[in-house]
Amino acid sequence: MAVQISPSILSADFSRLAEEASAAAGSDWLHVDVMDNHFVPNLTLGVPVVESLAKATETPLDLHLMIEDPDRWAPRYVEAGADSVTFHVEAAAAPVRLAREIRAKGARASMALKPATPIEPYEDLLPELDMLLIMTVEPGFGGQAFLDIMLPKIRRTREMINKHGLQLWLQVDGGVSESTIERCAEAGADVFVAGSAVYGADDPAEAVRSLRARAERATEAASWACGH
Repeated sequence: MAVQISPSILSADFSRLAEEASAAAGSDWLHVDVMDNHFVPNLTLGVPVVESLAKATETPLDLHLMIEDPDRWAPRYVEAGADSVTFHVEAAAAPVRLAREIRAKGARASMALKPATPIEPYEDLLPELDMLLIMTVEPGFGGQAFLDIMLPKIRRTREMINKHGLQLWLQVDGGVSESTIERCAEAGADVFVAGSAVYGADDPAEAVRSLRARAERATEAASWACGH
């Protein structure tokens, strides 16, 4: 399983988004947090900024919609240039239908779970998805401390993915840094969102390389990755 790094522009300088996207050279994705001040108590950016960012960078955009009514808005973000769109299952009215619509429009469909939301009720939905995002902080703000209590949930999710033989990426978002990324990889994550760990570094591109190396080492030694 290939490790992927997705720096979060929530920690970048919003007045220089095009330059900040380039600064994190070597990234697999650029993680874009869309917040509406309803689903989460914060307000970030919307469709026009995503459209502009998509034109300004060749790095694929990994959209994380922390918004109410994603059933209405998620397809619009695909049209705006997103290559992957993540909706929260807590906000979606019809997650299977939404995932299929996102895929039909040409993007990868991803579903996110808040820390208190268990994975088990959604086992049957996994084949409809390209990625599952487990939040390792409460969504809404960057710079929060990693929640170690999410590691068992990551492990259970990875076991579920392997049990069904799915080619499903498992993303973690929240407090991912050089001190936590190896634990996430060992537990079963293979896509890592890192905000301040990348954009708070003197050299964001070097931070991406370092995070990738740590995650790759942990993955190689992880029991869940054996035979995959």
